[in-house]
Amino acid sequence: MADPYSTLGVARGASEKDIKSAYRKLAKELHPDRNKDNPKAAERFSDVTRAYDLLSDKDKRAQYDRGEIDADGNPTMPFGSGGFRSARPGNGRTGGGFGGFGGAEEVDLGDIFEGLFGGRGGMGGRRGPAGFGGGMGGGHAQPPRGSNVQYRLTVPFADAATRQDQRITLADGKTIDLKLPAGVENGTQMRLKGKGESGPGGAGDALVTIEIQPHAFFRREGDDIRLDLPISLDEAVNGAKVKVPTVEGAVMLTIAPGSGSGKTLRLKGKGFSRKDGARGDQFVTLQVELPPDDKDLAKRLEGWRDSRNLRGRLGV
Repeated sequence: MADPYSTLGVARGASEKDIKSAYRKLAKELHPDRNKDNPKAAERFSDVTRAYDLLSDKDKRAQYDRGEIDADGNPTMPFGSGGFRSARPGNGRTGGGFGGFGGAEEVDLGDIFEGLFGGRGGMGGRRGPAGFGGGMGGGHAQPPRGSNVQYRLTVPFADAATRQDQRITLADGKTIDLKLPAGVENGTQMRLKGKGESGPGGAGDALVTIEIQPHAFFRREGDDIRLDLPISLDEAVNGAKVKVPTVEGAVMLTIAPGSGSGKTLRLKGKGFSRKDGARGDQFVTLQVELPPDDKDLAKRLEGWRDSRNLRGRLGV
């Protein structure tokens, strides 16, 4: 894979927010469902996802920036950068040559062995592989973890808004109930630790990208939901209490007398969850619908004219 910074189109010093924003923009643009006739877009989508996976992981990003792993997360040439740092004083371990190797949390080695050997773990007390024997305090390279596995989960609009648990079937046939995070949106990626492919050093992770289905009549705007609500002429003129659909079921809405098309009412707390756990609102825009070819209505209005200059503000 190419340089992940270039793949996402961000600078090396980009913030986490900038990286996430770039990923969301590209993921939306390159999503396979929007580019069914463009296989190159699907390939780029995969590259963008892998680049984000690396740069969104603080440890992996630091290792990549130090040259300890490549863009695919694989170790580069051993000891290719930085050298060694000594163990912390008083950690109780000694050894030949480099002062001994304990676990990554006991010896300050600048995370170099995380990049080389696939993660943290005790290295002392076991026989090392060829080339890493007694002169290094009997250290042992920790086996690499299995590969991560990518999933795409399509979530119904109402389920995403209310954060209903979603059942997902993994590659091994097992099913789990996935709890959606607060602030979930298209392109949100969830990491399931240890649910990837098996490996000598343990299983990799499952990376689940959320795709929210569009709805037949709801529209999402940020954390809010929009709905156009048809009402009859008599409901608009005289006022009424009408049922209004929400993502949690129908509620009663009061329409004031004299409400015309375009008037917008708010249902507080009926939108999507925000990242702080609060809910957005639902905005209901009234649309007065007249019956077609209603002769009785035409007869009732015969001789009546609205004297207001409704289009005056438009300059006509």
